[in-house]
Amino acid sequence: MIPTRLDRLKELLKEDPDNSFILFAIAKEHEGLGEKVTAINQFLALIEKDSQYVGTYYHLAQLYEETEDPEAALKTYQQGMTVAQAVKDQHAYSELQNAKMNLELEM
Repeated sequence: MIPTRLDRLKELLKEDPDNSFILFAIAKEHEGLGEKVTAINQFLALIEKDSQYVGTYYHLAQLYEETEDPEAALKTYQQGMTVAQAVKDQHAYSELQNAKMNLELEM
């Protein structure tokens, strides 16, 4: 049986369990497979392990929107904005702020 991309990522994670990029990639892979709840849990685990990995917040909030939990999405966008400010990532801050404002307008 040919290993899937998810299988390969999990093997890489065994070699480097604290690698935030691999954790992020695993969450995105689950998302791509339509496994939204698993993806959300993977993103939450990543935040617990590395709260400064700013890209996580946008993707997690988007999943919350897709699973019709706008309150969790708004909270996640705001958390991401706080982190983006702390790590001085203006681009991420702007993206998160924009997504948050768009969601607020839809509510």
